[in-house]
Amino acid sequence: MIDQVGSEELLGNVALVTGAASGIGAACAVELARAGAQVVLADRANPESTLSLIRAHGGDAFALVCDVSDEASVRDLFAAIGERSGRLHVAINCAGILTESKLLEMDAAAFDHIVAVNLRGTFLIGRGAIGMMVREGAGRMINVASELAYLGRADFSAYCATKAGVIGLTRSWAREFAPDILVNAIAPGPVDTPMLGLDSMSPEWREKEADVPLGRVGRPQEIASVARFLAGPGASYMTGQTVSPNGGAVMF
Repeated sequence: MIDQVGSEELLGNVALVTGAASGIGAACAVELARAGAQVVLADRANPESTLSLIRAHGGDAFALVCDVSDEASVRDLFAAIGERSGRLHVAINCAGILTESKLLEMDAAAFDHIVAVNLRGTFLIGRGAIGMMVREGAGRMINVASELAYLGRADFSAYCATKAGVIGLTRSWAREFAPDILVNAIAPGPVDTPMLGLDSMSPEWREKEADVPLGRVGRPQEIASVARFLAGPGASYMTGQTVSPNGGAVMF
């Protein structure tokens, strides 16, 4: 199913997107639906608005509430996917949180919370998704990291650490499940999403976020187009890679 081509290159595929209620996750879900996939929308909040948007444009999707940091909730998610669709071909780990805290002011509970969502959540969803893909004999696993995994940022050490961990998981899973399952990551630069909170930032901080060679923050749709590429036939010779749509903030 992964190798179909055309304007609906994912027709017949079932794709899971976590964090699908808003931001990059919502944009990825819409983009995969446009590519012909049946999309499973998962989020701790009900992703009803994303579901309505996909259905309004003739796409095929259904929504499930899931806390990616909770093992029982993730187990229920995959049980529901099995009952509704019976298979899974693509999964995108978009769920994540961003918190600002100086190291000397951060308590262990705050650190554990961001690790639970960003890193443990990636692990739990990845384990469940790849388990279903193994039974299909093929699949695409896409994890969302961040430019900050490379750059680091003062007062965001926990977030940076989790996103570096996501890249480590991606590389390890790519080797473990090759050649049948391709595992890649996306490391976006600053993107105008509710998580980044650009609307509540001062003009000075917004200017700092946009201080990249392209001179602006990204749009969720620009990240979603990379996810569609990694999920489709054009990325058939890519695994263990981190693609970085970041406006030039990080260059390799």
